[in-house]
Amino acid sequence: MKFLTEYLSMHVPERMGFENITRDVEGVVRQSGIEEGLCLVNAMHITASVFINDDEPGLHEDYRRWLEELAPFDASPQRYRHNRTGEDNADAHHKRQIMGREVVVAVTGGHLDLGPWEQIFYGEFDGRRTKRVLIKVIGE
Repeated sequence: MKFLTEYLSMHVPERMGFENITRDVEGVVRQSGIEEGLCLVNAMHITASVFINDDEPGLHEDYRRWLEELAPFDASPQRYRHNRTGEDNADAHHKRQIMGREVVVAVTGGHLDLGPWEQIFYGEFDGRRTKRVLIKVIGE
């Protein structure tokens, strides 16, 4: 069994944003030389997410609005107990929980085995600083 581990450095200048990282992940899969296996893509921060969906701007705006309705930004300690610790990002923790921590994609014939409209995204919910994404490819 072979494996390759790489890290992406992500910096989203806004508090919330979505970055299509599919090409970056495909590049790591190619670099690995693995023909059949699995690729794990993991947001290595508790206020960021990795998820799979369509790369359609209207959908991304819908996500922003929906997430803000479910877990609105509020830096005050009245709404979120977490903010009583001096943090202001409790909403970002909730948004990450909703959107997920990681994805696992099959590698078939040396390529990500995604559906016709599927793309891999990094979701940022407490941006303005650099964070990492883990990409681990394992297989033969």
